[in-house]
Amino acid sequence: MAELIKVEYARNGKSASSNAQGMREMQARAYAKRDSQYLLIKAPPASGKSRALMFLALHKLNRQGLRKVIVAVPEKSIGASFKDTDLTTHGFEWDWHVESRHDLCRAGNDSGKVDAFRAFMKDPAAKTLVCTHATLRFAFDKLTPVDFNDCLVAIDEFHHVSADENNRLGALIDDLIRSSSAHIIAMTGSYFRGDAAPILLPDDEALFDKVTYTYYEQLNGYRYLKSLGIGYHFYQGSYLDAIHEVLDPERKTIVHIPHRNSGESTTDKYSEVDYILDALGKVEDQDAKTGIITVRHSSGRLLKVADLVTDTLVRTHIQEYLRQVNHRDDVDVIIALGMAKEGFDWPYCEHVLTIGYRNSMTEIIQIIGRATRDSEGKTHAQFTNLIAQPDAEDEDVQNSVNNLLKAITVSLLMEQVLAPSINFKPRSRMKPDETVEPGTVVIEDTAAPVSQKVMDILQSGGQEDIIAALLQEPKVAAAAVTESTEPEVINQTEIPKVIERLHPDLDEGERELLRETVLTTMQARATGGLFNEEDLPDGAQILEPDGRYDTQPAGEAVNPDQRPGESADEDNIDTGSAGGGRQFLKIGDKFVNIEHLNIDLINQINPFQGAYEILSKALTAPVLKTIQDVVVSKRTQMTEEEAVILWPRINAFVQQKGRPPSVTSDDQMEVRYAEALAYIQQKKRERMKGATA
Repeated sequence: MAELIKVEYARNGKSASSNAQGMREMQARAYAKRDSQYLLIKAPPASGKSRALMFLALHKLNRQGLRKVIVAVPEKSIGASFKDTDLTTHGFEWDWHVESRHDLCRAGNDSGKVDAFRAFMKDPAAKTLVCTHATLRFAFDKLTPVDFNDCLVAIDEFHHVSADENNRLGALIDDLIRSSSAHIIAMTGSYFRGDAAPILLPDDEALFDKVTYTYYEQLNGYRYLKSLGIGYHFYQGSYLDAIHEVLDPERKTIVHIPHRNSGESTTDKYSEVDYILDALGKVEDQDAKTGIITVRHSSGRLLKVADLVTDTLVRTHIQEYLRQVNHRDDVDVIIALGMAKEGFDWPYCEHVLTIGYRNSMTEIIQIIGRATRDSEGKTHAQFTNLIAQPDAEDEDVQNSVNNLLKAITVSLLMEQVLAPSINFKPRSRMKPDETVEPGTVVIEDTAAPVSQKVMDILQSGGQEDIIAALLQEPKVAAAAVTESTEPEVINQTEIPKVIERLHPDLDEGERELLRETVLTTMQARATGGLFNEEDLPDGAQILEPDGRYDTQPAGEAVNPDQRPGESADEDNIDTGSAGGGRQFLKIGDKFVNIEHLNIDLINQINPFQGAYEILSKALTAPVLKTIQDVVVSKRTQMTEEEAVILWPRINAFVQQKGRPPSVTSDDQMEVRYAEALAYIQQKKRERMKGATA
């Protein structure tokens, strides 16, 4: 299996430790914003969003005078996250309780849910209700926005919302904001839908206070989980012939089989489940009460398997059984299709095995989140994607490569999400003698102070949203696996387009500053995972500051006469104490003080090249050649922005080679130069023709 990413964590216990009120780090951060009418919580799976909501909701009911709390989840199985919870034993003032008749996610007939919701709204004694997004939408159609006055509406997995006019949940949120006094808490592990539609319009999003807690903060602060691996395993033929190579019965595993309409599916999901059961061992029994299947492995060990694919009445019993799982030995393997993804809570899960590509980054993040919960005895979590290997002789090679590119794109996104945070601090807001924390980049803005709008975006995790959106662009995905795109094309055209789409209210200067900070973050993270001791000049060292994985670059104090962007060498590296140490970033062949990054230098670096180098080592040459060939053949058309950027390089090429670039060259970059030159010449002919007309 190609292990593209493996990150190790400090296990400092911060995210798992509780304060005097029983709140973990993320929950306390959210509770500090308890007076906000509109609150957006962006935190990864397993960070404790459900309990954070309980703390917030109970305060609003008992201290702020709100009448009711309505919690909406995307599917019934997630409703278990909001079951009765003892909070007072751990120091909080109140316990969380939902009456059985107001838990509309429990197993049973779906009819009457809307009537039950309306009855809850009319009952002055009823305080808390849990339902699905669908039930909330249907009930809302029978009520008016003012019926929700002085109520808290909490939307779990908020990425299901969209500003698109056809998104009913988005329209519901819009009506509550404009026509009621309702409080809204939105929670999500990924504030990115995977399509072009924003979740909230900028004016609406500006109303929300934000709490951001990163994947890295979460995993770095665990007690038990030490590392996370993200890898890909390639197969030829049917995935069923290869699944035994990656299905390890010794690890608690969720297997997500491919969608019936996907290229990886056999179209017979029941036969696929049977085949997976046979790969685990010999089926001995299925419990009539719980639906759990007992399989005897070749080692003699008995495995408990939950089949969430077979859609019969038995599946309802299995779902109810999984809601009650409290011990590691209760389940060994779960086989699922559309279930057991977002919000599904099985802390003992060590391995998520996903067959087939997923074109939604949000879905991948949610799937990985099933394995990243902290649990005693679990030191490693693994995400494995089993996908068809591209074959140059295969008629479907272009589809295969497209699938692979999407998988790689997702892995790049996860590398950004899982990297340590890069913090930004404006020079204009610093004291003369103030020092910055490790991982902080100083924004040199004394001439033109950074606006509060830009700082709000940076402090609320807006960089991650921009990076996620950027990685959805086809040209950016191609840049990850081929050298046929100049870095400036991505850095100076694609990033600004994404920023303008997500933040249309920013002026040109604000967009440029945001572009620079996003690019700096991407480059710092991409470099961090590839930085080795031997890469440093003589005398320099790699430190291991608290809160960073062990390959994160850090250098010692430098000569104060060294200019920002100047290469660090043995003459100006001071190997003295770490107390005055500064972090360094390798950009190209230069070592740059991270506090004074040279954006012009960064502009010339492909932030995705580091990930490409990892892939080059992990995948076979034929696979990579196939990827590159197809990417080049399917490349997007030339744009005026790219042609303008490439023009100086075309001139330099002609001066160096004594000839224009050739479209038939084996060098893909030369081919791109030739295409740009043809584009420029055609535009020139069109202008001349227009001038003489």
